[in-house]
Amino acid sequence: MLNVLKNYFYIIFIVFFTININSEDNPYQFIDSNAQIMVKTLKLNSNLFEENRFLYEEKIKIIFEPMIDFRRVAASVMGKKYYLISTKNERSEFENIFKDSLLNTYAETLAQWGDSTITTEFPKNMIKEYGKNVEVKQILDTGNSKYPIIYKLRKTNNEWKIINIIINGVNLGLTFRNQFSALADANNEDIQAILKNWVSDAGDAGIK
Repeated sequence: MLNVLKNYFYIIFIVFFTININSEDNPYQFIDSNAQIMVKTLKLNSNLFEENRFLYEEKIKIIFEPMIDFRRVAASVMGKKYYLISTKNERSEFENIFKDSLLNTYAETLAQWGDSTITTEFPKNMIKEYGKNVEVKQILDTGNSKYPIIYKLRKTNNEWKIINIIINGVNLGLTFRNQFSALADANNEDIQAILKNWVSDAGDAGIK
């Protein structure tokens, strides 16, 4: 199972966490330009994981933390039922646990990443104004296979943030939400027990 997760996560990091701190008004350019920045960053630091893991993780965190609307994503993963029965502190705690569990996994598996490329599908006609919610499509080319990615973005406080991703037909937000629900069932809906046992696990999402 660990090898499957590693194979999955080294690809998922490239498609899930490719946004720079700075926001752009055009969501397509926002995704594309920062995806390419992330690709270059990973290539330049390909040996750092073994040399200085802490520094390696910090480089990832600089990109990782600002690009996702973790408050919204964590609430969605918990689902309305468990969000409402949890305390404010428990919600905040899960947000941090959810973020850190992903970061730890990606930091370990990024060292396996090779020469993949990402192509963004821009709209044929220029759009002057966007609503609050936009979908941006990309293709991840690993050299052996191509995988479709759909980013779901929401604009809040004049910044685009990722709120979900569908990779090769697999809805990551829904997958994590089902995981949370199953963990709740296994722990008699004890929120603290769920938080203690949480491990982000999205399987291989059909990516081999």
